[in-house]
Amino acid sequence: MAKKKKEVEVVEEPLVVEEVVVAEAPAPKPQPKPTLVVEEKPKNTWEIKDRVYYLTGNKKPLSRSIRSTGVYWFDEEKGYERELKYCENQRTCFVDEMKGDQRLSHIIFRNGALFVPKNKTVLQKMLSLYHPHNGSMFYEYKPVEIAANELDILEMEIEALDLARSLDIEFIEAIMRVEIGSKVSEMSSKELKRDSLLFARKNPTLFLELAKDDNVQLRNFGIRAVEMGIIKLSNDQRYFIWSSNNRKLMTVPFDEHPYSALAQWFKTDEGMEVYSNIEKRLN
Repeated sequence: MAKKKKEVEVVEEPLVVEEVVVAEAPAPKPQPKPTLVVEEKPKNTWEIKDRVYYLTGNKKPLSRSIRSTGVYWFDEEKGYERELKYCENQRTCFVDEMKGDQRLSHIIFRNGALFVPKNKTVLQKMLSLYHPHNGSMFYEYKPVEIAANELDILEMEIEALDLARSLDIEFIEAIMRVEIGSKVSEMSSKELKRDSLLFARKNPTLFLELAKDDNVQLRNFGIRAVEMGIIKLSNDQRYFIWSSNNRKLMTVPFDEHPYSALAQWFKTDEGMEVYSNIEKRLN
């Protein structure tokens, strides 16, 4: 009788795979790039162009030479005076920067003018920047600056003329009295208006200054009061009095113009009352 084989049940255990965790190394921080410091060279602001120089005072001699050697310019950065010399074979006008032979050249104005072409930069810089006689003996012709100055003058003339047209005749009389004196008392309103326009065109700066000065009108007010016989100025010009009763109004301070002092006095409390009284009598 055959024996039965004993079956053995084989149980397969699950395969356990251990996971190996590898720690990642931290990413390196980006290093800042080194900044390259570049020294900025000073910009050359000198404009390369032809330049013309004129003698001051509208002088136009056939020839006039100015010193091209033995002159000095104070260098604030270096702290001392530096000798100047114009040599056509040098690239600088400073003696302490020259190299090699120094062939001195003359600087001559013909008929009051000197034209320096743009290729002679050394001479231009010496005349425009460093020469001590620049502005006193000669000057550089600058049409742009001249045009700007002329434009400012024209605009000021327009402003003065507009103001002269809009002012009252009393104010115009006050301004013109400063210009032509007591003659304004004999002029008609049209003559005053005409002369004020001519004055504004001839000297716009002074006209605008007088128009903005309130003392001008007060001074004219006092002069009119004296001319009309309302108040009087003493013979020694030391005080003002009422013409009606010779009562003293105010004393003129020493070494001061009587009508200027009267104009200032009109601004005080007592002077304002007198001003109102005189104004009623003038009207």
